[in-house]
Amino acid sequence: MGSALSPRTSAAFLTLVCVQAVHSVEEYRNRLFDVLAPARAVSGLISPDRRVGFVIFNAALVAFGLWCWLVPIRRGRPSARGLAWAWAILEAANGTVHVAWALSAGSYRPGLYTAPLLIAAALWMAVPLQASRRRVRT
Repeated sequence: MGSALSPRTSAAFLTLVCVQAVHSVEEYRNRLFDVLAPARAVSGLISPDRRVGFVIFNAALVAFGLWCWLVPIRRGRPSARGLAWAWAILEAANGTVHVAWALSAGSYRPGLYTAPLLIAAALWMAVPLQASRRRVRT
């Protein structure tokens, strides 16, 4: 079976990247770069205008995700499985942190509405990844 991922996993990966794009728009519209210190810092490192820095960072993240899907994932490169797992873990953690942050604040925080979608898309991809891992071992 090698490193080739199933069509379902490939579709789930693309879905996860698209959900991240929507999540980034929610964060931008609600000014995450003004309310969360790490977002402020990263955005400020990229541009003196944090709005611009935030857009550049998130556009680069989504572009990298699309590249991952187009090249390693769809072409079955050896890095495909590792990249898929890295995205699944990163996005599940991202969504979980947004939910925890809002719960601890007791109110909406930028990114909360799309955070459950990130978690669901990450799990939707992790399930076939884990199942194919078991098949490869046996």
